[in-house]
Amino acid sequence: MTNHIVLFEPQIPANTGNIARTCAATNSPLHLIEPLGFSTDDKHLKRAGLDYWNDVTIMYHADLTAFLTYLGEQPLNLITKFANQTYSEMDYANGKDHYFMFGKETTGLPEEFMRENEEKCLRIPMNDEHVRSLNLSNTVALVVYEALRQQNFPALELQHHYEKDKLD
Repeated sequence: MTNHIVLFEPQIPANTGNIARTCAATNSPLHLIEPLGFSTDDKHLKRAGLDYWNDVTIMYHADLTAFLTYLGEQPLNLITKFANQTYSEMDYANGKDHYFMFGKETTGLPEEFMRENEEKCLRIPMNDEHVRSLNLSNTVALVVYEALRQQNFPALELQHHYEKDKLD
């Protein structure tokens, strides 16, 4: 059971860098659907991801069609504020790989694609009167950690003792 993070045409390097760090922390492969709004050599991207880039499996897909061909029949969840069901209603502990697709920061996922896949759309509850959306990297963290919680955090350390542990 692997949780895959899929970013559709991300535009802000710092968000993608922070998401890469979350992917490293959660053993989640990162899929980037082009075109990207930045170069992966961008210093802001590297800074946000710090030295975690070598610990992330990153796959590039030329466009949405190429990604969907790669995906085949595997389950896909579209994270969008326009969904009628929440991300926490889903069962992620079913033994399958899960792919979570997030839209670009300015326009989200393509409307026609969401309409064609409405049953795959999931929402994070929020007060829409106060904000348009949550930050992309925060949204990724919320969703992947809910999936991991349901899966009992496989291959993650629930406790760790540091050489200079502040709680010792």
